[in-house]
Amino acid sequence: MPVLLADLEDPAHQAAILELLDMYCRNEFGDGRPLAAQTRANLIPGLLKHGRARVFLAYEGNEPVGLALCFVGFSSFRARPLVNVHDLAVAPKFRGRGIGKALLDAVAADARALGCCKVTLEVRADNAKAIELYRRAGFESTQPAETWFLGKRLDDPT
Repeated sequence: MPVLLADLEDPAHQAAILELLDMYCRNEFGDGRPLAAQTRANLIPGLLKHGRARVFLAYEGNEPVGLALCFVGFSSFRARPLVNVHDLAVAPKFRGRGIGKALLDAVAADARALGCCKVTLEVRADNAKAIELYRRAGFESTQPAETWFLGKRLDDPT
């Protein structure tokens, strides 16, 4: 199954990204509901404006079945770029076929080509299947001290 770096200007790739991200968002490990209309309208323009997005799409025939939405960042400790996998999703009926691993392998190959020092990601502690996939793909815990991913919503007035 082919994995390709999406062209964010291509309407077919845009539609695939929105379809797969919506599918992931509806999942128990997403928001548990569809993407908001405002998000659907602003995602692709926002990714284009951001300029550091790398989106990978996996296909089964002509059907988009997997997505890795990534951002290029910078490691201050290593003074080199890094890639963060922000969202990884595979359509439910295609899971267990190696698509997630193929997406992660494509991300790693792209990161190497960009001269990155590492690929990072976050995962919920209760998402055992994702953790298993990430370990098979070579990701390791940040032991001895686990790193927590914290956030502060800026659109919440409280």
